[in-house]
Amino acid sequence: MDPSRKRKVRLVTALAAAVLLAGALVYTSFSDSSQADSPSQVLSGAPGTAYTLTGKVVPGSIRHRGAALLFRVRDRAGTASVPVAYQGIVPDPFADGREIVVQGEMQHGTFVAQRDTLVTKCPSKYQSVPSGKTI
Repeated sequence: MDPSRKRKVRLVTALAAAVLLAGALVYTSFSDSSQADSPSQVLSGAPGTAYTLTGKVVPGSIRHRGAALLFRVRDRAGTASVPVAYQGIVPDPFADGREIVVQGEMQHGTFVAQRDTLVTKCPSKYQSVPSGKTI
């Protein structure tokens, strides 16, 4: 076989493999993502269903009972809130009013979070300043 033809075959084979791998990476990245649910959606859902809950920690609701961290999470609009029971690593920025994401399921009126799934979102100080205001 001609050496230049061998190079072309190798190049086409390598490019085809790269395209297939990139496609597989994109597919797995998007297929594993899930939509986060608000407290009102979790409250109206079926018990025992796994959810990714997102919302803001209700000020003054954080308590400890043994190894469990108990708090309430509310919708952004403040229309509904759900009690959360969590055990595991608590991120340093976790506090009243902080937006969080946690995975778990509803059990007897309480959202029971999976261990070590609590994540805090970036605080509002990183959001853009409304026009006409200065920092």
